[in-house]
Amino acid sequence: MSLNPPAYIQSLQNNIRARPISWEGAVRAKTITESDLKKIKAIDKVRKEQRRQAIEGDLDTYTALLLGNGDTKSIFESAAKRTDILQYMLVLAGDLIEDVPQLVERLINHPHPYKSLLPLLKQSNAAEDPIPLLTSAVLSSLLSRAIFAQPQSNSEIDEALPKLYSYIAALSNTTDSNLQDIAVQEYSALLRTSKSRHQFWQQRKETLGPLFDVLHNATGGKDSDSTLYNGTSAASSIRSAAESANIKLGGGVGLQLLYHVLMVIWQLSFEGKLVGKGLDEDHDIIPLYTQLLRVSPKEKTTRLLLGTLQNLLASNQDTLMPAALPARLPTVLSNLKTRHLTDPDLLEDLDNLTQLMDAYTSSKTTLDAYTSELESGHLRWSPPHKNPDFWRENARAIIETENGELCKKLAEILSKDWSSDKQVLAIGCNDVAFLVKACPEKRAVLERHGLKARVMSLMQDEQESVRWESLRAVGEWLRYSFEGGDA
Repeated sequence: MSLNPPAYIQSLQNNIRARPISWEGAVRAKTITESDLKKIKAIDKVRKEQRRQAIEGDLDTYTALLLGNGDTKSIFESAAKRTDILQYMLVLAGDLIEDVPQLVERLINHPHPYKSLLPLLKQSNAAEDPIPLLTSAVLSSLLSRAIFAQPQSNSEIDEALPKLYSYIAALSNTTDSNLQDIAVQEYSALLRTSKSRHQFWQQRKETLGPLFDVLHNATGGKDSDSTLYNGTSAASSIRSAAESANIKLGGGVGLQLLYHVLMVIWQLSFEGKLVGKGLDEDHDIIPLYTQLLRVSPKEKTTRLLLGTLQNLLASNQDTLMPAALPARLPTVLSNLKTRHLTDPDLLEDLDNLTQLMDAYTSSKTTLDAYTSELESGHLRWSPPHKNPDFWRENARAIIETENGELCKKLAEILSKDWSSDKQVLAIGCNDVAFLVKACPEKRAVLERHGLKARVMSLMQDEQESVRWESLRAVGEWLRYSFEGGDA
């Protein structure tokens, strides 16, 4: 899936190409040499074919112009104080990388291909400053080709790629959708190999957060049960808005930006085993993507959503499948099958996901599903939690199986802070309340696991839902203590 260059960058580049440069003045000031000027004029403002022939006839000279050699500085180093020349040469360098493959080969095999460019990323702290923006475009284009051509470890790439990712991450963290779109398209250009995806994942604390903020905004909100799980009214209104002439989803997210963010996460999902658990723990990706499927206004976004879910669920069934049922993913997949969808890749992923979900649900009893959820280490409002019949039938098994191993898991989950997902604590307190209500004679066992002390401490939690559920759990404990004496 190829992407068109960001319109913002194209407009900036066209504007710079049209500006006059006082080259002779730069020579007189000894900013550049007569030799540099001669090389530039031979390829500037000429037809692409003429430019390509000139460069291919003198590859060493043009490689040295852009990157320097042992004897001379690169044009970016020698013209460091001339903003107009730096901007112009960055645009020209980007054009040459796109138009002259033989030059690209020489550039990426240069001893230090990124040395003169990397400092320009720090030229300014202003996100919209042209020099860092243009530099990131050149580096993304050059590095994406180098990563693909040189899959083995390379010290120059190993140094440059993390620095470029950090710059792009800062760009994606702005509120300007144009700059965000530049960032995600540059990410997409770089995420072509397993090596670059692994590095992106290593830097996930800075790279992923802004992207998931965009995705949460596109659903119209971040975390309420009604948003994630009920499935109709919010989704319908968002999709209706998205089908208007100016396609915008929740939070004002444009369709183009949404598509490009989804593209990045789809590329990352090819490292399913590496990223699946982290995406679940940090971003609740299964409920989020299920909701995005509900509001997806175009086949191209639906295709990326399904493809990502297929990659992640197929390689993380034990970890991620427990989140799929409470998020109502099977229902959403069933609804998608009623639409008139034509994309063959989309339809294939839809069939594969449906089969995956059917196989999982047919092999799981309700207790199995609850056990899997506990073992995943992350609770959600799945059907068993609020079902009194489930607790009447299974509470004793949960307490007694394997010397209380499931209770230990529940206690382990409740022992964590969950500052970014307080809902987990509320669900855990709910489960303790049901265990006490169903098996009051086992209160001492539950207390030995530390569950009583933990739910009591959560009565002071800052989150209202946590306080309410912990109060209910303590209330059950006290009720049976008063009615029948302590067990």
